[in-house]
Amino acid sequence: MKNKQLISSLLLSLAAIIWGFAFVAQKVGMEFIGPFLFNGIRFIMGSLILVPIVIYMKSKKDNSVKSDKKNNYYFGLILGTILFLASSAQQIGMVSTTAGNAGFITGLYVIFVPIFGIILKQIVPKIIWPAAAMAIAGLYLLSVKEGFTMSVGDVWVSISAILWAVHVLLVSHLSKQIDPVFLALQQFIVCGVLSLITAFSFEIVNINSIFLAWGPLLYGGILSVGVAFTLQVVGQKHAHPASASLLLSSESLFAAIGGWLILNELMSMRALLGCVFILTGIILVQVYQYYSYKKLSLKKSS
Repeated sequence: MKNKQLISSLLLSLAAIIWGFAFVAQKVGMEFIGPFLFNGIRFIMGSLILVPIVIYMKSKKDNSVKSDKKNNYYFGLILGTILFLASSAQQIGMVSTTAGNAGFITGLYVIFVPIFGIILKQIVPKIIWPAAAMAIAGLYLLSVKEGFTMSVGDVWVSISAILWAVHVLLVSHLSKQIDPVFLALQQFIVCGVLSLITAFSFEIVNINSIFLAWGPLLYGGILSVGVAFTLQVVGQKHAHPASASLLLSSESLFAAIGGWLILNELMSMRALLGCVFILTGIILVQVYQYYSYKKLSLKKSS
């Protein structure tokens, strides 16, 4: 069990790293195409990556994939719709707000997850609260500059933070019901199709613009969607949703690192202090989990 928890933590941390750098790709890609088209292409691209994996799993007659197919598709439709709403709200918000504000507000799902967990009568480890508080403080120091105000974009990203919290909780629940890779594929297809329908309905679609955005689209489709979202679904199978949300929130840290490496953005001492706060919050949770499982193992062996 402890090894599964460790692997889950590593998978979720890797997803956070990929998503952090994806903030840079999203900002660059939005210079050429609209938010719905960007999301539509990258999620369809991500789903295409998983198709051969799912076909291979079915050829091996994986029992988890063969279970109640009606519920499997129903779960994928629900999760894909939530993913569409969350990613769309975030992408729309990034058009009219700063990356700093977007990073901070999106990180609020660290608080929303345990709050929603209490509503759903889930047991939330007490360490989550001080750890989440440190993560939020770190996100603030890292992302928000002086004169913070709520623009229209900030409101959209706030809505996305609530939806991401719902998504994290749903993934934790549904990934235990059906095969996580199959679930990931379904949510990508649903989100991608809904995004493309919206794009062709409300945005100007230009082939030349799509070619100009090929770099960010490849990163967003292959790594951010195909790899990272799949890592999230697989990783959350053996992770507490509140702990998972805290690990995933470190994406803002890697977004800052990506901005520094790729966009030549310099980090101030205030931002560096924010990074320390975020890492401290994450380490607190991991140390707590380690000693909790160690204590549980000793009880079982005695």
